[in-house]
Amino acid sequence: MRLPILVRTILIAAVFVAGFWAGHQRGSASMQGRVFELRTYTANEGKLQDLLARFRNHTVKLFEKHGMKNVGYWIPQEAPLSQNTLIYVLSHESRDAAQKSWLAFRGDGDWKKAQAASEVNGRLVQKVDALYMNAADFSPMK
Repeated sequence: MRLPILVRTILIAAVFVAGFWAGHQRGSASMQGRVFELRTYTANEGKLQDLLARFRNHTVKLFEKHGMKNVGYWIPQEAPLSQNTLIYVLSHESRDAAQKSWLAFRGDGDWKKAQAASEVNGRLVQKVDALYMNAADFSPMK
């Protein structure tokens, strides 16, 4: 069975990110219990550039403020995904830490202002897919 292109894209990005991150974190005691979160945003038609601007100008900094480590951000090369898709990976100390960070982020007044300002002409995001991942037992980052 062939996987849909979005699923294949996500899996390829996850493998790339895991290898990249492992190279920077090898041997780090802080990697114990670490969880990675792969998120794919599908923007509403014509809203990808607005979504990217919101991440660039606000979201990335607010993630860090709330304990989420920005690992990487990608836009697919091929259409139609290149027109409406943002893929990114965050790193958290644990799944519990991730949930607490998201709760704090969503309640942050700066986030609420940035979101409202960026959506004066309509919602930016149509759909969000999230996947939490643990390093495999043979991974250099376990």
